[in-house]
Amino acid sequence: MEHSIPFEQMKRPIKDNGECLTLKKMKINTAFTLMEPGPVVFVTTNDGRKNNIMTISWTMVMGFTPIFAITTGPWNYSYAALLKTKECVISIPTVDLIDCVIGVGTCSGADTDKFATFGLTPVKGKHVRSPLIKECLANIECKVVDIIEKHNIVVLEGLAAYIDESRKETRTLHSVGDGSFVVDGRKLDRREMMQSKLPEGVQVVSQ
Repeated sequence: MEHSIPFEQMKRPIKDNGECLTLKKMKINTAFTLMEPGPVVFVTTNDGRKNNIMTISWTMVMGFTPIFAITTGPWNYSYAALLKTKECVISIPTVDLIDCVIGVGTCSGADTDKFATFGLTPVKGKHVRSPLIKECLANIECKVVDIIEKHNIVVLEGLAAYIDESRKETRTLHSVGDGSFVVDGRKLDRREMMQSKLPEGVQVVSQ
């Protein structure tokens, strides 16, 4: 039997190792900004029997709506759940979770309770059965809108997005592909120069 923290409880501060963690709902048309930099992500599923998590480093933003793509296939235990339920949650970990990221990605949900093993907390979402992850910087509830089996590409539409604004660590991870990772650094703001190309919701508002 899976147990998740109700989402309503996440609106109140939750103490975890002395930190106050909360999730704030984002405008869905800004959710693409979470994925545009190409971070390593967790993808959670629930097949009706158990929650599971997989680590994914191959992701892409396909549209501002938002539409995302991830690459996965039958070699991942979660793939069957994606095919069956047509839903998942993309959770974005930060650099302090790197050992969880690697651990989750190097074992199988077929014989491992990854939430319990890696000390991660499932949170009940609003739109899908798949859980959010409390310890992550951001979570996006998604539905599967297409599967391109020839190339093992799963296309997802974001339904709702949440960010934990109380987190002190906000740097995300980017896989090099050889077991090493690049960490987010300095952010350069050129939004005013790109104003005409930016979608509604992320444009600079004149004062």
